[in-house]
Amino acid sequence: MLESPSLSEDTIAACVQDAFGLRVAQIAFLPLGADMNTAVYRALAEDGTPYFVKLRRADFDEVAVSLPKFLSVRGIEQIIPPLATRAGRLWADLDSYKVILYPFIEGHNGYEAALADQQWVDLGAALRRIHAAELPAALANLIPQETYSSRWRESASASLARVEKDTWSDPVAGRLAEFLKARRAEVLDLVGRAGRLAQVLQARSPELAVCHSDIHAGNVLTVRGGALYIVDWDNPILAPKERDLMVAGGGQFGSRRAPQEEELLFYRGYGPTTVDPYALAYYRYERIVDDIAVFCEQLLLSDEGGADREQSLRYLESNFLPGGTIDIAYRSDRTAGWA
Repeated sequence: MLESPSLSEDTIAACVQDAFGLRVAQIAFLPLGADMNTAVYRALAEDGTPYFVKLRRADFDEVAVSLPKFLSVRGIEQIIPPLATRAGRLWADLDSYKVILYPFIEGHNGYEAALADQQWVDLGAALRRIHAAELPAALANLIPQETYSSRWRESASASLARVEKDTWSDPVAGRLAEFLKARRAEVLDLVGRAGRLAQVLQARSPELAVCHSDIHAGNVLTVRGGALYIVDWDNPILAPKERDLMVAGGGQFGSRRAPQEEELLFYRGYGPTTVDPYALAYYRYERIVDDIAVFCEQLLLSDEGGADREQSLRYLESNFLPGGTIDIAYRSDRTAGWA
């Protein structure tokens, strides 16, 4: 969220003090991220210790905090665990938001600073441990399981139909509509490929692993000295490991490295594994379709968001750039032309 929500910073600070027992001397909004349901702040305690405060509305699920807490306790150092309230919960309630408190780690996301060689290796090693994690039944039962839902494919198709007949006074929505009209055939091809691959995977019922589900440059934090952290656990899922593996060489970290170089470094850390080409292709196509659908719903069905709207349009358009995620998805597809 690039613009702060209507809640005052004093109200947020009071909530943090009441729920977590932390006396806040200063708190400041941080204009970060593309998620309009999430706002983040840097809070400074009276003793000078910095904290990261996250406000999440809409589809909050407690597994978004309980899973990273569990994995951190089990020794996965690349996860920043949420802190508990005085009542022992991992979040507090504030109006329509959930308030989550973390230690503040000073660093840069993968858009701001390219991952070094060793950090790509560390990312692979961390995901291997996450995928291999054995969860207690009570926690595992909280995590959604992959269904290869057609929800976002249907939404993207509906947006294509909408721009052919509707008009918008909002300039960002109008530009998006014209862009979609020009890219109609390409979007329909992506939707079709993802749908056909989903049918293959549904028939196979591949083995499932604990997946973060949203690994990209914005959700990887690097710090001086070389440490790396995987952040933003809002949507974990039990899915084929390719759900996360698609990131290596998939264009999710921009074009700073060739896809083959990303893969080489990543798998040096992840270790030997068999990668299902159908699952890998599916997740690369589906991720692009998801982005298109989500940004279309945000921009075509609402005029809310302020500065976030321009950024969302740029994110959507970036998929179509030469050498972008769409080009990579097509070039890396090893399903023998079946899709």
